[in-house]
Amino acid sequence: MNRLLYSALWHLALPLIGLRLAWRARKQPEYLQHLGERFGAAPRAGQTPRIWLHAVSVGETRAAQPLVKALLARYPQHEILLTHMTPTGRATSEELFGKETRVVRTYLPYDFPWAQRRFLTRARPRMGIVMETEVWPNLMCAAEQAGVPMLLANARLSARSARGYQRLGQLARTSFGRFSKVLAQTADDASRLTTCGAVQPIVSGNVKFDLELTPTQLALGAEFRAAAGGRPVILAASTREGEEGALLAAFLIHAPADALLVLVPRHPQRFDEVATMVSKQGLSLQRRSAGLQITPDTRVWLGDSMGEMLAYYRMAEVAIIGGSWQPLGGQNLIEACAAGAPVLIGPHTFNFTEAAMKAIEAGAARRCADLDTALRTCRELLADASARKTMAAAGEAFAAANRGATERTLQAIAALLATASQ
Repeated sequence: MNRLLYSALWHLALPLIGLRLAWRARKQPEYLQHLGERFGAAPRAGQTPRIWLHAVSVGETRAAQPLVKALLARYPQHEILLTHMTPTGRATSEELFGKETRVVRTYLPYDFPWAQRRFLTRARPRMGIVMETEVWPNLMCAAEQAGVPMLLANARLSARSARGYQRLGQLARTSFGRFSKVLAQTADDASRLTTCGAVQPIVSGNVKFDLELTPTQLALGAEFRAAAGGRPVILAASTREGEEGALLAAFLIHAPADALLVLVPRHPQRFDEVATMVSKQGLSLQRRSAGLQITPDTRVWLGDSMGEMLAYYRMAEVAIIGGSWQPLGGQNLIEACAAGAPVLIGPHTFNFTEAAMKAIEAGAARRCADLDTALRTCRELLADASARKTMAAAGEAFAAANRGATERTLQAIAALLATASQ
């Protein structure tokens, strides 16, 4: 496929884009907000130079947190322009950086050539940073034409995604090749990125290891723990559609009678749906949003909040990581390890292949074949304080040993900014 055909397909799909936004807005009205930004109407740059960072949704935005904080500290005369594709990603950036006046946020436009040119003309960034893997051919072409150096940071590429890009042929190779620098999480990611056209990617590690447990998060975790009233806590973190039913059924069969299940769905638009599922299972339910007083007869505490995942990990005796029980690639287990929560993961962790493997090798995590096995393992761990303590210490050590990717990314950014100023 060439870029002309690719762009034509985008224009043919324009009516479907409007329908899709309207469909998504049924559950998330925010999809119909800031529509102009979807077509390049970014906030206009003033005299303050900008560093632009793209984090498509929640996971990428949370991954970018250490990097954004470091950029704000190292470049006090710059603004940070954060772009997203989803309302939940945008909401996450509001929670993380809402008090910081030098952080500006907008949606990245759809990949029409004219929309990307309009975006770059209005935003005028000194450079662009794309988190993980979000490669848009027309955006990369527009950035090259505008003289905006582009960095692909914290890049990961599963074998499945690599095959998808390779089917695009020269279009993908040219797009990846337009990055001035590519920083891969692992050697396997670097190899797959090379096959897709990236030029000499460097293995820099995963910036998710550089997260900080702030005093506020620690205090909230202690507050949550106290609210549990001394009961054993099983956390199901970032669960995805198709997982909660099996989880609740297994919890009913295997969990100790006094255990509290803290259930935190990945997507906020599913909070009500999951609450209904809990009630249909006959389990008594309370919601985080209703307050902290958890009654002794409550079996499930629904984590219907944003930005509090580290506090949930701090309250848990055992953490079951969502997204890994269906073929979805898994959610981030690094946060749980850093917070000192023993981790259970399912069979599907292709989004975090190396991190999952190393966490298991370190003794911080265990892999279970299914949720029934996971809940049986939870019961065993709840009865073995020594094993939990060993796993928690291993997780903290594992997270500490792999830090440093943020500093390596900052060095690459400094080099590209120096090139841009010449």
